[in-house]
Amino acid sequence: MNLILWRHAEAEDVASTDLARQLTGRGRKQAQAAAKWLRARLPDDALILASPAARTVQTVEALTDQYRIEKTVAPGASANELLNTVGWPDGIAETVVVVGHQPTLGLVASLLVGGQAAHWTIKKGGVWWIEGQTCKSDTRVLIRAVICPDLA
Repeated sequence: MNLILWRHAEAEDVASTDLARQLTGRGRKQAQAAAKWLRARLPDDALILASPAARTVQTVEALTDQYRIEKTVAPGASANELLNTVGWPDGIAETVVVVGHQPTLGLVASLLVGGQAAHWTIKKGGVWWIEGQTCKSDTRVLIRAVICPDLA
């Protein structure tokens, strides 16, 4: 399974609710840069899940309009909820993109790569591409890419 963790791009600090926060101008550029990088590499059948927050919807829409809103990746979701949602390590699809939030995405990355929950930071608009290869009962985890929107 390929699990791609994409943190929403830069958003405004204040809105009527946390879920209503919109991307800033810089955030729209970050989302477009990461989307361009992903578009060149994602398989056509990638499953894309996004938090219901406006900022994640705006981020994912820089890539595609073919995505599913998933409450289990909303702000405050647990790393285990996210991993259960994507079906790690076997996957609900061969490639799953999750557009979500900190600290959940960083916790997921640390669990998969480091074997324990730690507060790793994924930059706004950043992408972590993690591959899980299952052989018998073992899962080998590979980091395929870590991209900041400045490098996309």
